[in-house]
Amino acid sequence: MAAAIASPLAGTENAALAEKKARELKGFKGFQRSNPQTDKFEVLKFHHIEFWCLDATTTQKRFSWGLGMGLVAKSDQSTGNSQFASYVLNSNDLTFVITAPYSQQANPGANSPTPWYNKQQAIEFATKHGLAVRSVGVVVKDAEQAHAAAVSHGAHSVQAPVTLTDPATGQKQTVAEVVLYGDVVLRLVSGPFQGHYLAGYTPVTDAPSHNCGLQRLDHAVGNVNNLIEALDYVNGFTGFHDFAEFTAEDVGTVDSGLNSAVLASNNEFVLLPINEPTFGTPRKSQIQTFLEQNEGPGLQHLAIMTNDIFTTLRELRNRSSQGGFDFMPPASKRYYENLPAKIGDVLTPQQYREVEELGILVDKDPEGVLLQIFSKPLSDRPTVFIEIIQRIGCMGSSLVEGSSPGSLEQEMVQAGGCGGFGKGNFTELFKSIEDYERTLSL
Repeated sequence: MAAAIASPLAGTENAALAEKKARELKGFKGFQRSNPQTDKFEVLKFHHIEFWCLDATTTQKRFSWGLGMGLVAKSDQSTGNSQFASYVLNSNDLTFVITAPYSQQANPGANSPTPWYNKQQAIEFATKHGLAVRSVGVVVKDAEQAHAAAVSHGAHSVQAPVTLTDPATGQKQTVAEVVLYGDVVLRLVSGPFQGHYLAGYTPVTDAPSHNCGLQRLDHAVGNVNNLIEALDYVNGFTGFHDFAEFTAEDVGTVDSGLNSAVLASNNEFVLLPINEPTFGTPRKSQIQTFLEQNEGPGLQHLAIMTNDIFTTLRELRNRSSQGGFDFMPPASKRYYENLPAKIGDVLTPQQYREVEELGILVDKDPEGVLLQIFSKPLSDRPTVFIEIIQRIGCMGSSLVEGSSPGSLEQEMVQAGGCGGFGKGNFTELFKSIEDYERTLSL
């Protein structure tokens, strides 16, 4: 992470202190949202999330069934890749990739679709973090230009731009990587390649479809030790603007809390919240627990959008007992009794009943309403988890990517972050996580 700026010159000390003070979090009440359009390179949307682990075959099957995501592409020994097994899962505009290395002593082969892959690094990553997110992929206009701009503004390069050519179609794709936080990379992707994920992966057309209505990634949340340093670093090389802020006073419980800020791209379709733990409370912050169990900073959770959270969640809950994922227990009876007065008539009486039945949390901001629910951790460690959300409101006309590469079309879209991030639900969520952690005797 970028270190705090300090000047050896006495004449600039006051300016440095003023700059540091200006970067301090203002909290929910003191924050005023604006969009200065300051991106250092053009970012369009999320492209993919890649998990690294030690058993991709088993993990992808659980993700596919548990989240209703179909297997659409792969690269493994059956395709001639003797370095790693990698499986691409998709639901609408949501793409997850599950990748695991083969034996370090095996023949490395020459058919890997990603020439930058380092088997030893992958083994060390999975041993250190367990199942964890390695890369947050974003679609950019020009990955080579984006990488150059990022590095020139302080990003730590992990992979210089590489141009991939798909052997089946001849279409090209450029990929580059920089450090996001910890061992997580921001992967920059551009080019006319029209297949799933990366050029060189083999399409899978005969896999069963399990669709549960998941639409796209809404935001990806990271946990770090020092929030201001992380914000300065990521904001510095991306130009992403401050979208929201929360302090311990906004979101904490009696036992623990966090400080959090959200960075957003110009179009606000790529949202990157970042959290840090708070201290001095009776109970260790959940963020600190993550940092210990993950052995450092990393990606804490992924918020996935659906257009019908009731239908989606019923199906996901049905699969929980059949090898899918479990969800956190519902909020208190009083929470649901007070909800209609808090939210209003945006939801019908029947929907309020379904919200309570399914254990969904509801919050709003001046622009819209957010419905959300959180899963329990996705693997043994209490680290990465998912959030299922639906946003209501904030619809407007906007230019979006067209059907042909580089084209733009006018379409009604929902503003990024519509309904906020559940600030009014943080206390209930934290209590639920604290109760869950007590069962683990951490």
